[in-house]
Amino acid sequence: MNSKDTKYYSFFQNTKCEYFPCHKIENVEEFNCLFCYCPLYALGEKCRGNFTYTEKGIKNCVACNIPHRAKNYEYILSRFPEIAELAKKKDALDENDIGSRCIYCTPKSELKD
Repeated sequence: MNSKDTKYYSFFQNTKCEYFPCHKIENVEEFNCLFCYCPLYALGEKCRGNFTYTEKGIKNCVACNIPHRAKNYEYILSRFPEIAELAKKKDALDENDIGSRCIYCTPKSELKD
């Protein structure tokens, strides 16, 4: 990485990791471990990475280097709204519904069995 363009928060490398580097890459000095577990994995086929599926249907990302290239930090962050959408509650309840409130903050008399 060019020191002029360095954003230290966007790059981390753990050369002591027993799996380092976990993917084949041309320039090991630029291998980014920040997203060791790729956040885009949850997007399934929409991740836009270089992946395949095993015979058992498991996503195989061995050939993908998207999260391990320092230049892709901003790209991965740009995909977080899609990931957040996956984490949303599917059957969003009305704000006034007891089910949408914290069980620890709601008086026991109001909790349903």
